[in-house]
Amino acid sequence: MNESWLQQPCRQPDLTVQQGAEARQTQLTKPAGSLALLEQLAVRLAGLQGRERPALEHIWISIFAADHGIANEGVSAFPQEVTGQMLRNFVSGGAAISVLSRQLAAQLEVIDLGTATALEPLPGVRHLALGAGTQSFLQGPAMSRLQVLQALGAGCDAVLRAQAAGTQLFIAGEMGIANTTSASALACWLLQCDAQTVVGPGTGLDAAAMAHKARVIDAALALHRPHITDVIDGLRRIGGFEIAALTGAYLACAQHGIAVLVDGFICTVAALVAQRLNPDCSPWLFFAHQGAEPGHAKVLQALDGQPLLTLGLRLGEGSGAALAAPLLRMACALHNDMATFAEAAVAGRSA
Repeated sequence: MNESWLQQPCRQPDLTVQQGAEARQTQLTKPAGSLALLEQLAVRLAGLQGRERPALEHIWISIFAADHGIANEGVSAFPQEVTGQMLRNFVSGGAAISVLSRQLAAQLEVIDLGTATALEPLPGVRHLALGAGTQSFLQGPAMSRLQVLQALGAGCDAVLRAQAAGTQLFIAGEMGIANTTSASALACWLLQCDAQTVVGPGTGLDAAAMAHKARVIDAALALHRPHITDVIDGLRRIGGFEIAALTGAYLACAQHGIAVLVDGFICTVAALVAQRLNPDCSPWLFFAHQGAEPGHAKVLQALDGQPLLTLGLRLGEGSGAALAAPLLRMACALHNDMATFAEAAVAGRSA
């Protein structure tokens, strides 16, 4: 895919429709503002969809999986073969996101961008083979220029498939041993902060292991910071295949007019990268939850993102977004199906 797509403009919300949705909210049989954030969500979705009564019947979930060379620096509690093993679990229906996607009646697809352990072709998995995982960014750039552009394009391709299926809400998830290290490094670079303020337990590190992880990130940033030329180059040097794919997906959703429900820490870092590439993507991003990683709150703050849930999650896979999706559906249902004061013959506010 030609990289020129990255510069394509994002769609703008329909403000006239949004104002109409706001007016409808004032006529529903409830005190104005009593449903708080649920009202705001429905109004936002109306403006994005260009219809005063928005719908979220069709949900698409893309899981992007890849391995990370930085795992060789001892920053994860799990071995890299887990990434490939979880790919099998996703498509066999045993993973958390597999269960949740069934509950949502969502379309689930799994994309293997490149694992360290060679895999046989797995039914239900798109194998893109961008490399045997990334390189360790403590030793050099994680990806080549071609690889980062291919990964960004993989995210866009997933959105085009979702659009063709009539998707109204796009959820992206991730899987990759050591990807919290890559996401933490990107967050530190973008927010200009030290690793110790961002690094968390990931898949279950203890305090000593987290301190080691922070030292690895700080050393890698010292290596790369002087040479990073732009956002894509930063992503290339210290990111990962799946983080780049997430970034590409979020940009493509904003360009093609599909609302996004952003998952946890890693996905939120990718959303921050997308916003730095094109700030106009921001209206299309809804934030599902604030997870257990310390850096998640910092990145949400930088995005001015209001999470729908705070459950202490740290699973990834798009699981937090899948859990939050019913709230968006309920917001739409309340907005669309509640009676107005006139319809219900209920007296409105007198003053």
